[in-house]
Amino acid sequence: MNSNTQRQSIAGPAGAIECAIDMPAGRAHGTAVVCHPHPQFGGTMDNKVVQTLARAFVTLGWRSVRFNFRGIGGSQGAWDEGVGEIDDALAVIDAFHEPSFMLAGFSFGAYVASHAATRLADDRKPRRMVLVGPSTQRQAMATVPADTLVIHGEADDVVPLAATFDWARPQSLPVVVFPGVGHFFHGQLHRLKTVVVQELTPRVAL
Repeated sequence: MNSNTQRQSIAGPAGAIECAIDMPAGRAHGTAVVCHPHPQFGGTMDNKVVQTLARAFVTLGWRSVRFNFRGIGGSQGAWDEGVGEIDDALAVIDAFHEPSFMLAGFSFGAYVASHAATRLADDRKPRRMVLVGPSTQRQAMATVPADTLVIHGEADDVVPLAATFDWARPQSLPVVVFPGVGHFFHGQLHRLKTVVVQELTPRVAL
């Protein structure tokens, strides 16, 4: 993401997992783990939306951890139909876990994040979740906490907005819609970061 990004490998269920860590100025409030889009369609931890989420967390004062799923970049192993990829996310969460942590994902990464969260013990659940362009049509997304921040582009041609509404509706889960924006948020990455920062900034009671 920048010259200060730290690269580190951790032990995963299919071998080493390549991670990228970015630190905020001063002491971090906790750690945010960000999951990348579909590995079979060019998704990596260096995806622009994933990096934007990482920047948002760093701006908020959190350490951000991105990682490559098995078989991508410096991560060992091979594609496992989304099953092993959830295990990869859990390994990263375990390696970098702090009492206060957040979990995020883009597209397929949102699917992974939703299921990883369900497998964490109650005392290890993420403080907040951020799901951008969640893969609600091709994957069976898990139910998520009511305060999950879900963001979707109105003109998404990879995951139709209607599919995300169909997933969110039974949960009474709000969806933040970017008008006229496609799946990869081209030209809107700065706005995406701004919205994430605004939505995750603690509100002051009046």
